Amino acid sequence: MANAFVLRSLDEIRFWSRIMKEHAFFLSLGFSYNDSKLIQEAQQFITLFERIEEQLSRLSPNADPEEIRNFNNQVYQAAASIWVYKRKVLGLVLRCEIRSNNYALLVDHISREAAYFANRLKELNEGRMIPLPEAIIKENVFFLKIMADHSKFIGHLLDPSERKLVEQAREFSHDFDQLVFQAIDLDSMRPQSETEPILDQFLDQNRVSVVALRDFKKTARELIEACKIKSNIHPLLADHTFREAERFLSIIDMFEASLTSGNQ
Repeated sequence: MANAFVLRSLDEIRFWSRIMKEHAFFLSLGFSYNDSKLIQEAQQFITLFERIEEQLSRLSPNADPEEIRNFNNQVYQAAASIWVYKRKVLGLVLRCEIRSNNYALLVDHISREAAYFANRLKELNEGRMIPLPEAIIKENVFFLKIMADHSKFIGHLLDPSERKLVEQAREFSHDFDQLVFQAIDLDSMRPQSETEPILDQFLDQNRVSVVALRDFKKTARELIEACKIKSNIHPLLADHTFREAERFLSIIDMFEASLTSGNQ
């Protein structure tokens, strides 16, 4: 029988390594031709995560946990390295030392995801598999902010003439900003009260909003791929944001299952 630690580790690496590789690609598209060194560094990260994906393809769900623990450490170093690169790029953007089509918020956004990935691998190697109530709230804050950011990016990258879609993206941005604030409020209340019933309600509410955004992203992705809407959104970016919404839904499922098992 496959070890739960092995399965969880392989799943995290499978999902997030692809995300990291795509981040490097998106950054490279946004640089000007003068930023050849930064483009070269982005390409090196694409190659690095492609190698990790190749290693991953050779690992079995029945692999020795110690082998996976070592692999996690290796991938952790890659995630930490791309985080450093992303923060360097963000500093260059904020100091106006480069002129890039990558928004400062976008670079910050993808660096937060690299930090999240590295932290997940660290937690797994430390044996932290079952989420605690406070972890559920904090992880939702992280993903709700990611969804809010996506909505803002979509709104800004759509052609201004796509008024209806731009307005829908703004509405999603507002919705997820409010959910972030609600999650922060719940986090501050948690130590003083029994929160499991509130958490159930909170997760249900988040699910409804994430499903709506996921479906919006799916439609946008299909329209972009068919060249039926005007935008600066790369088809891969449309698919990338859709997959992250799907990921958040799977995490909500995991959290709801952990609350249910904890109450039995």
